[in-house]
Amino acid sequence: MAVASHAVTIPVSVDTVWNYVSKIEHWATMVPAYKEHEQIDEQKSIWTFEGNFKGLKKTVKMELNIVEFNEPSNIKFELEGLTDKFTGSGKFTAEESAGKTTMTGIIEVNAGGLSGAVLTPVIKMVLPKVTTRLTEKIARQIK
Repeated sequence: MAVASHAVTIPVSVDTVWNYVSKIEHWATMVPAYKEHEQIDEQKSIWTFEGNFKGLKKTVKMELNIVEFNEPSNIKFELEGLTDKFTGSGKFTAEESAGKTTMTGIIEVNAGGLSGAVLTPVIKMVLPKVTTRLTEKIARQIK
């Protein structure tokens, strides 16, 4: 299992942060290696990523399901690999203090199956970078 977390403080209200992160289409394109996504309904979407790792080109599809929407401070989601065997979860939290909001992104991924032993070290190496880049990009868009 790989877990990564990144927090950033933004000089805006928690409501401003919520208005942005509560709409998946605002931040889906900011995920590193993003290629496309299809919104199935308000909770479910299919995401496609394409990346290169050590010279190998890889396309990954996953399903993202929103499992909790607590306005204005918490969104939780679950992930399931469609092309590779993995599961995961994540959340965005927002906490306002003194006119600023600290937004935290947390993502957890579990690789399974025969490829799990190979994928887990790669996921552990890449996930912190992905989480940090995504959280920072969202913060820049909100400012």
